[in-house]
Amino acid sequence: MIPYIRKPAGDCEHACCLKIEHLSVRMGQEAILEDVNLHMHCGQMVALIGPNGAGKSTLIRSILGQQEYEGAISFHDEGGKNTRLRIGYVPQSPAFDRGDPVSVLDLFACCIGRRPAFLGFRRPMREKVLRCLANVRGEALIDKRIGALSGGELQRVLLALALEPIPNILILDEPLSGVDVEGMETLMQMLDEIRRRFDLSILMTTHDFSMLERYCDRVVLMQSRILRQGTPLDVLNSDEFAAAFHMGGGARA
Repeated sequence: MIPYIRKPAGDCEHACCLKIEHLSVRMGQEAILEDVNLHMHCGQMVALIGPNGAGKSTLIRSILGQQEYEGAISFHDEGGKNTRLRIGYVPQSPAFDRGDPVSVLDLFACCIGRRPAFLGFRRPMREKVLRCLANVRGEALIDKRIGALSGGELQRVLLALALEPIPNILILDEPLSGVDVEGMETLMQMLDEIRRRFDLSILMTTHDFSMLERYCDRVVLMQSRILRQGTPLDVLNSDEFAAAFHMGGGARA
């Protein structure tokens, strides 16, 4: 296996890079985010952490274009050209009625198809959905009801949907929530494989820190502003982390 070379987090010159520069969000007189600066190279996996109310969701909404902000968000290709950013997004634990008859195929057809789902599916649509699910090794899920999926299976389906078409950056909001330990390991391995295969950036929020050192290039600690960013061990062992989570000391590895 060819080793994966982690890309530097510094200068973005001549590198595929997402730039967030001096981003601030205010609601009335309250500053939700203040002067956030973050650079992510293609192929990097970055975890966004912080206590509840730290502004993580606001930052995600800003990147998605759902939140007004001051500052700049831009994406540059490997030639340094400012180009349009394609985003794949996996929301946090959407709820589905367990008795709902909608299948995985139905969901995909409604989201990516042009033909109304109630008219049925032609063979090319089923083949396309199978190709999408193959990206997450989930072909066997195509005819399962959405409400009958386990937490890990649902994450696979939503991830496959977010990868159609292949984005520049994949954003996941608490992807480990509601997934058991074995499922978390499987999901993180899959994300690691996806970012290598497609050379895309992955930005994920999480309250589970157990797998950050193994899979993430960088961790960004937020509380309205960026308190610290660096390698997982650097951030988790920092005084800033201890203060943000009201601990007596960092999360020593």
